[in-house]
Amino acid sequence: MSKVLVLNSGSSSVKYRLYDGDRVLDRGTVERIGEPGGGPSDHTGAIRQILDGLDLTGLAVVGHRVVHGGRRFTAPTLVDDAVLAAITDLVPLAPLHNPANLAGIEVARQALPEVPQVAVFDTAFHHTLPDSAATYAIDREVAQRYSIRRYGFHGTSHAYVSRRTAELLDRPYEEINTVTLHLGNGASACAVAGGRSVATSMGMSPLEGLVMGTRSGDLDPTIVFHLRREGGLGVDEIDDLLNHRSGLLGLSGVNDMRELLARRAAGDEAATLAFDVYCRRITGYVGAYYALLGRVDAVTFTAGVGEHAAPVRTAALAGLDRLGITVDPDRNEGSGDRFISPDGAEVAVCVIGTDEEREIARAARAVVTARS
Repeated sequence: MSKVLVLNSGSSSVKYRLYDGDRVLDRGTVERIGEPGGGPSDHTGAIRQILDGLDLTGLAVVGHRVVHGGRRFTAPTLVDDAVLAAITDLVPLAPLHNPANLAGIEVARQALPEVPQVAVFDTAFHHTLPDSAATYAIDREVAQRYSIRRYGFHGTSHAYVSRRTAELLDRPYEEINTVTLHLGNGASACAVAGGRSVATSMGMSPLEGLVMGTRSGDLDPTIVFHLRREGGLGVDEIDDLLNHRSGLLGLSGVNDMRELLARRAAGDEAATLAFDVYCRRITGYVGAYYALLGRVDAVTFTAGVGEHAAPVRTAALAGLDRLGITVDPDRNEGSGDRFISPDGAEVAVCVIGTDEEREIARAARAVVTARS
């Protein structure tokens, strides 16, 4: 297989990787898209800038991250006009992300009309959720009419990291149970049984679940009604509050875990409370997923906070030693993919660097190989 280009479009950035087999030929990120004094004015300009700067001779496929695949897309999919239209129809389910993903696909199709384009969906890994995990307890007809269910996100990361965990354990992927913790500015937990997602913390949108950099995570729905009735806030204001002014930022004034930890170390009470709320939520999910899985072989931390914030890993798993989950302080301070649990621990605790782009490349390559 020749070159594979991966385009990972976020709301204000585009990350790209160019592979030849497993080797990275080129990589980078275009940031601050659409921001005053920042980068390109829109995603179309950003993608064109990326394509113009790469040697795409021998390019076999372009893999695109698409955040929301709804119920229709449960696997990586070769893009055609019908697929593009279907992804467009899903914009109401991911209004912050799918438009940026679509821009990447459209520009790449125009610039590279002879090269297959493959959409790899964040939600696809979670299509194996049982109905009992995917179903919200609201009126069934209303839920069906408005496509309300748990979809889950960060699927490419959870897939990659759970597979890498099996490699680290030197055990078959289909035989192990893992709890993967993707902790970045966005954060989610996933219970993976034999390579299948069986529970995940994000729901219909990426707002549900763990406390995040600027998102609230789990919330009593009555709070939304209360803010509307008593505070007079509109729907868009509440949306902005919960997605952009909550989480660590709302609790402490900062959403960068490094700064939060520095403030906590200096005795800042707001930072200390934010840290405790953040870690307590993770602890609860790990315990719940242990109960759902019945047996856990590994708990794995990944993404920016998960890979680099040792105090978070310690606090998030504190008190779980009766479940066989413990952290070795010396190993916890290391770096790279590794075990941070003591020798002989009943449950391995791991740190693994996520690589969503490599997972997207693998999936895109597999679609083209199957097609040929």
